[in-house]
Amino acid sequence: MGFFSNLFGKKATEVKVGGMEDFMTLIRVYFEASLAANLGINNLGMLPDLRTFKATLHVPTLNNKLGLGEKNHCRKIMKEIYAINDDFFKEIDQSIRKNCRKIQDVQPYMVQFQGFSQDLMMLMGNLMKFKLRLPSFMKKALYSMTEKTVANLFVKNDYSDPSVIKSVMNVRQYSKRLGFSQKWMTDFVYQVVMLAKKEPRSASTEDVKK
Repeated sequence: MGFFSNLFGKKATEVKVGGMEDFMTLIRVYFEASLAANLGINNLGMLPDLRTFKATLHVPTLNNKLGLGEKNHCRKIMKEIYAINDDFFKEIDQSIRKNCRKIQDVQPYMVQFQGFSQDLMMLMGNLMKFKLRLPSFMKKALYSMTEKTVANLFVKNDYSDPSVIKSVMNVRQYSKRLGFSQKWMTDFVYQVVMLAKKEPRSASTEDVKK
């Protein structure tokens, strides 16, 4: 199980290495490392996920600047486990540079990203529905469907469900404000969907289906 069982504070039998929870935690680590490097933050108390990551893996501070070495280490891990390309990380860095010019910008930015990711995943779950049931080996088909659904969020205006319309407008605003491209959104959603498919189903879920 390696460092993941320690990093996430769970027993080895309860952790699925490289799973969805691991992915989302590493995303937060990368965001916090990029924020630290960009704004010169040296107080690890402000960066709880980065603090745990750094302490658990004993990542050294590079050039006496918090965030640089941690970004590199986190990016390497995510590329090895999830095969994510460099452009994915470059967009996070660009978004942070654009929106976080001082420490006071950090909290509002992270709140916006949380709202953005939640609305985006809710929409994809509602709009793709049965398509998400495609078996994992049909990766190319699932990626193409995800890409098309994301693209529709920016050009389609005939959604009938009021809650969907509201979330679509939110995602458009968040995307413009945060600076994330449709390609980044597609890659993010695709990773979460593929990892969710690998998660073990709970007993309660199985009982509902019976």
